[in-house]
Amino acid sequence: MEQSNMFIEKAKILGRYLEETLESNRVELERATELFSKTLATGNTIFWCGNGGSASESSHLATELVGRFKENRISLPSISLNADTTAITCIANDFGYDEIYARQLQGLSKPGDLLVVLSTSGNSLNIVRALEQAKISKVHSIALLGKGGGPAMALAEIPILVPGTETARIQEVHLLIGHTLCELAEIALGF
Repeated sequence: MEQSNMFIEKAKILGRYLEETLESNRVELERATELFSKTLATGNTIFWCGNGGSASESSHLATELVGRFKENRISLPSISLNADTTAITCIANDFGYDEIYARQLQGLSKPGDLLVVLSTSGNSLNIVRALEQAKISKVHSIALLGKGGGPAMALAEIPILVPGTETARIQEVHLLIGHTLCELAEIALGF
């Protein structure tokens, strides 16, 4: 198969993932949009975390709020829990890798904040522990998931599952959802 045909086939898979995600998560996406905007409107913080490519997306999306997404506006409170390598290595060394996000959330969050986790499987123990800590700390949670959602699916207040198995395509849909949440929050906040 020539390269251009392979590219088109991959793009079609992404389109199917996106269409299926939108159809099967309408209620969850609406709830997530409202919660995301409300969290920022009340001055609360949005925390993000993920592993690997999902960690990169978490950091990217956190900066869309602290910096700007589309409009020049005030900085909005948003922290990527996977961005501080000193905290991660300290916590991993002293408490174990499974605690790297839960421990930070415990120390940094307050009730009414929001945790957004990104995981293509929902099986990573550090993501599961972060969602468990969110419940303890009275922090709301949204989980952007794939591949069935794993244990994270049942722990998140608002789970959004991308139906599919291709990691790259799942991450691309997660990024679109994250960007859309940021854009709609800017609109809701009047920026």
